[in-house]
Amino acid sequence: MSQLRYSINVTLDGCCHHEAGLPPDEESMRYWTAEMERADALLFGRVTYEMMESAWRQPIAGAWPEWMAEWQIPFAEAINGAKKHVVSSTLRGVDWNAELVQGDLGPAVQRLKQESGENLWVGGVTLPLALADLGLIDEYEFLVHPVLAGHGPTLLAGLRKRVQLELVNSHEFRSGAVALRYRPTPAMARGDLS
Repeated sequence: MSQLRYSINVTLDGCCHHEAGLPPDEESMRYWTAEMERADALLFGRVTYEMMESAWRQPIAGAWPEWMAEWQIPFAEAINGAKKHVVSSTLRGVDWNAELVQGDLGPAVQRLKQESGENLWVGGVTLPLALADLGLIDEYEFLVHPVLAGHGPTLLAGLRKRVQLELVNSHEFRSGAVALRYRPTPAMARGDLS
């Protein structure tokens, strides 16, 4: 069964909006590229899917846009080629190597976890909150940037119950950012905590 990992950039004060002063640099892009390449499939809600597609989909002409730095191209290639699943009640169809997730969220994601190899990766804000509430996230990965945003959507705001985590890995970047990877504690996985 696949492990579902929630991965996101976040500020020190918990803001996870892509415009919160979290500009990618070479080192963090290499990190995210390696993580993207490890994923067997990506899981997005509609908003994240459309945002990622508008930024990273390879143009029909084949050449990457001029705004894209050379060190961003490996990430663009990785996400462009990745298999994607999109949770949406409003989209009628998707492309960009994607398919719509049908049915109730919990059972649908359980099916994906059974079908998708070893690593299923989810990004965004709203969908991961719903998945955390359902207890379906196996790992949480936060790339914490040394920025205080003071505004914007915050990480897992509105979570219905506490999720106790244990640190399984950390990585420091030259920029001062820190990648932290956590798993729910065994007691949490059994449902012993409230």
